[in-house]
Amino acid sequence: MPQEGSPRALDPQRLGDHVDRLYRAAMALCGNRHDADDLVQETYARVLARPRFLRRDDDLGYLLRVLRNTFLNGIRAAGRRPAPLELDPERDGMARPGDPRHPEAALEVAELFAAIAVLPDDQRDAVVAVDVVGLSYSEAARALQTKEATITTRLHRGRTRLAQALRASPELHPDPRRA
Repeated sequence: MPQEGSPRALDPQRLGDHVDRLYRAAMALCGNRHDADDLVQETYARVLARPRFLRRDDDLGYLLRVLRNTFLNGIRAAGRRPAPLELDPERDGMARPGDPRHPEAALEVAELFAAIAVLPDDQRDAVVAVDVVGLSYSEAARALQTKEATITTRLHRGRTRLAQALRASPELHPDPRRA
């Protein structure tokens, strides 16, 4: 038996004993089932990602601290991201890619994605991460394992190539003399 104060490894086999209590704590923090499920899952993913050593025999206390910290980190991260804006396609004059009422918009979206697909790999990755997925420059840099300044440069070059490719596209700018 380990001495008081000596670190012991967290036993992954015993973590399942605490799921119900962690879930109840997550429900109290989140307020809904879906987010509570996600929070418990993220907590276990963090704990199991690498070996953990505890100073006391209190596995539940440790797991509750990880749960709380994971919840707070999620709130902080959400506060740094812009809030999603719900668009009304009818009111805003926009169409979703598959909307049959606006086939020209679907054609433009398809051309845009085709133009993104032929960008050089590094530029395509930066454009997709920032403009399509919506990551911040620092999040994109971490995800692509590069510097933030490199993301800025790749993004500028990729956007420039996209603008040139879309300007040259005859489908987006039909020749009025052909009509």
